[in-house]
Amino acid sequence: MKSVSSSKNILILSNWWLQLPTVVRSGILMLMATGVLAGMHTVIRYLSAGMHPFQIAFFRSLFGLLFLLPLLMRHGITTMKTRQLRLNLVRAVTSVCAMLGYFYGISVIELAKATTLSFTNAIFGSLAAVLFLGEKMHPRRWVAVLLGFVGVLVVLRPGVIEVNLGSIAVLFSAVMWGISIVLMKQLTRTDSTVGIIIWFTVSTTVLTFPFALWYWTWPSWNDLFWLTVMGLLGSLGHLGAVSGFKLSDATAVLPMDFTRLIWVSLFGFLLFGEIPEIWTWMGAAIIISSTGVIIFSETKSSLKPEN
Repeated sequence: MKSVSSSKNILILSNWWLQLPTVVRSGILMLMATGVLAGMHTVIRYLSAGMHPFQIAFFRSLFGLLFLLPLLMRHGITTMKTRQLRLNLVRAVTSVCAMLGYFYGISVIELAKATTLSFTNAIFGSLAAVLFLGEKMHPRRWVAVLLGFVGVLVVLRPGVIEVNLGSIAVLFSAVMWGISIVLMKQLTRTDSTVGIIIWFTVSTTVLTFPFALWYWTWPSWNDLFWLTVMGLLGSLGHLGAVSGFKLSDATAVLPMDFTRLIWVSLFGFLLFGEIPEIWTWMGAAIIISSTGVIIFSETKSSLKPEN
């Protein structure tokens, strides 16, 4: 009786979920993803006190892959079939660069500051769409890029304080993530959600291993526990984000990413005693505004009738 009741509840929940508007479902998935990924970044920050971030990046992919194996077994190896092999490989390289840069960055600078700088990935993604997809650079995009640059200057304040390697690494990561997001959106047009995630996780596991090996230290049992948690959170967060992107346009989904700043600020304060500077919040407001300009521009363009 219990199993029948449980199946009925699951069916009701499934029907309720499918009845929601597509944009609402994609927004909920992205909001969940940002909270989960913020938790993963907090775990990374904790582990980086005793382990090199490049090694943490490898274990994030390795343990993430282990949690994805049931999905692969359920859908079969054919789910990895892709019509865009080259695009998957390019995304693998950009994703690894982004991962290594961001993992290093959050190991040496405040979580809120790193998150604020990472928001520029939407700006770099817009530029990547122009360079790789042949999209036009409208005036609004130039305004957004300039606003984003001003926001970065407010956060970093070069000449007033020293710009450290961690901040540079996060900005480099944002460039790579911006390109990766554009590539991922292209992949969702032909490949399955599970296939995209499996490709990403397998490739990043392989490509991060040489970097991890260079700084290798054997993790303790406590480290293994948190590495496992990190892998689980990473896989769940990635699954939610890709699912959200697949349901709606990136312009409808990306604004939800800003909630990461709230999560990491809370986690950073509670766990590490980090209080974001006023300059971080000011820079975040400017960068978020610049991304808003991009979203408004892209939404307006998508509503124009085709000739």
